Amino acid sequence: MIRKFFPLDKNYLLEEVQLGLQDTLLTQLTELVKLEFEKRSNPLGLLDEFSLTIKNYKLHNVKTLSNFYQNLAAVYRYKYSDNQLEFVWDGRDHQEKYKAEWKAAFIELTVFLPENRHADLAENRMNNFMLRQFELKMHKTKGLVAMKVA
Repeated sequence: MIRKFFPLDKNYLLEEVQLGLQDTLLTQLTELVKLEFEKRSNPLGLLDEFSLTIKNYKLHNVKTLSNFYQNLAAVYRYKYSDNQLEFVWDGRDHQEKYKAEWKAAFIELTVFLPENRHADLAENRMNNFMLRQFELKMHKTKGLVAMKVA
């Protein structure tokens, strides 16, 4: 479903490409997050029940991450796209160009933080979400700790 997120949100080719890549990119993101979590929280690779649960988790329903993805896609269109088609000199069509650029940008925005940006707000929001949703809090030294939310 194509939606307008801002008045000049009219690059329908880019939006179509973004929507077509949603399931693939969110699945890849989930796998990258699992690997990073395993690397940070279980560097010895010990296979306890919790580690196995994370390792064996498969994202079956991307709808839970759909709003996150679509909002990020809209921000990308707002910041980096143009309503006018440009000349693509390397022989690719616009959809191929958009697909390659969006894949790279999505991974950059979600996995690799730019050096001049701080992730503090995102980390705080994620910690707040984990506390409310799962009653877990992430401590830098202790890892995940169960908490009771009043």
